[in-house]
Amino acid sequence: MLNFPLSLNSPLSKLLQNKQITNFKSAIAYINQLPYGRTSDRSNYSLIISENKGTCSTKHAFLKQLAIENNQNAVELYIGIYQMNETNTKGVGNVLNNYNLDYIPEAHTYLKINGNLLDITRTTENNTSFEDSLLTEEQILPHQIANYKVNWHQNFIKKWILDEKISFSFDAIWKIREECIAAISD
Repeated sequence: MLNFPLSLNSPLSKLLQNKQITNFKSAIAYINQLPYGRTSDRSNYSLIISENKGTCSTKHAFLKQLAIENNQNAVELYIGIYQMNETNTKGVGNVLNNYNLDYIPEAHTYLKINGNLLDITRTTENNTSFEDSLLTEEQILPHQIANYKVNWHQNFIKKWILDEKISFSFDAIWKIREECIAAISD
């Protein structure tokens, strides 16, 4: 695992140093234990510290920006689209069954460090990794976790509906997706 001391001069490092976190490995451990939840502004990943929660997007974007501020190029931020189903995302099965869907394409944000995937937000309760059902992925920068990620995800779903001849409209699929997110957030 990559580790490096946090700079005394970078903004995100200062937020962590107030909590006696002085290196990247400790930052990963701290952010990993933060509860899952959307912050008040999805584009401001620094809020994970003050609001004591975060999503895959905000937690991983924070760590990527922390690496940038500390001149660590080995840490890369990715968004991927995977086939979200009960096997890889425990809790969504009943929702998908209600609509007779095997899966819904879901966007997920994660890191790659020296080419190795690091995901601090998925639980071990899932039977398989989302990696096993990854449909596409793209490297991004931290500022792209809000509008860019949502637009990229929505465009993928629109194309999927057409390509797979799904009988639901985009709005219906997005609503079903939100039901799935609510089911795993409980």
